[in-house]
Amino acid sequence: MLNHKLIALLPDLATYIVVVNEGSFTAAAKTLGVTPSALSKLITRLEAALSVKLFERTTRKLLITQAGTRVYEQSLVMVNAAQQAVELSTSDHTEAAGSLTVAAPEAFLNSVLQPLVVPFLTRYPNIQLKLRAADGAIDLFKHNIDVAFRLTDKPDENLVLREICQTNLVLCASPDYLARSGIPTHPTQLSEHDCLYLAETERDNIWDFLKDDEFHTVAVTGRYAVNHSQMRLTGVKEGLGIGIFHDFVIQDALAKGEVAQVLNDWTIKSNYHGAVAMQYPQTKYMPARLRVFIDFVMAHLSPRLNRPLTSL
Repeated sequence: MLNHKLIALLPDLATYIVVVNEGSFTAAAKTLGVTPSALSKLITRLEAALSVKLFERTTRKLLITQAGTRVYEQSLVMVNAAQQAVELSTSDHTEAAGSLTVAAPEAFLNSVLQPLVVPFLTRYPNIQLKLRAADGAIDLFKHNIDVAFRLTDKPDENLVLREICQTNLVLCASPDYLARSGIPTHPTQLSEHDCLYLAETERDNIWDFLKDDEFHTVAVTGRYAVNHSQMRLTGVKEGLGIGIFHDFVIQDALAKGEVAQVLNDWTIKSNYHGAVAMQYPQTKYMPARLRVFIDFVMAHLSPRLNRPLTSL
């Protein structure tokens, strides 16, 4: 049974989530429509009630403590449960309506999900769809994400997993480039070619290749690097060099003969290969808007993405 002290803490814990998400009292105060000083006093009161220190305060940053992280995680559970209770008390759990936020890597969002937007919104006119490009790991609870797509062989074990298909990385170049510069027959020869890469991290120009028990790491160079798959693909089509793409990005260009696959007997190793995983929080009462989105995606994407690349 809830005691009066715990009931009094619930609004403060919900406010605490906003402070953590925003990263500062000023930003959180703006979101909540209160003053930063009032918010600071609330957090001080919460710390006293819980007998823990939630933040390390400095003049520049608001750093969450280990104890604060644990309180934050448990508070998220509480707020999510409250959201489910609200949905159960409305028609939201039976009618496909409301806001739905979906996160996915940029390449997948642009090449695969984008064509589904208009058909989905046409079929479900009472749903507001928000798409967010997220190439790295993203915390669904912290960022209020309803469902996320990941390209990985290590999905989040704390979330429900619906595997759509497997995805692989493909090395390719335009026919003109290969006619002009030659076709590499071994990964080590890539160091002699112009290559297009992401340029997001220091290791983005380091490509790993595996065939049977043979493994090679190659440092590539090139005059053009961009962390946008379609811009990189355009550069490859225009003959600027050799690039790596997910199979779902490159399928149409391969089918049209705009690019040709290179070193297709080698496996390209990366953090972004493996399963196309659709993940969402476990819930006993799934909102209808999420249920229809999952069903729509599975019906439209599974047959398309499971088409073998070699069949094109």
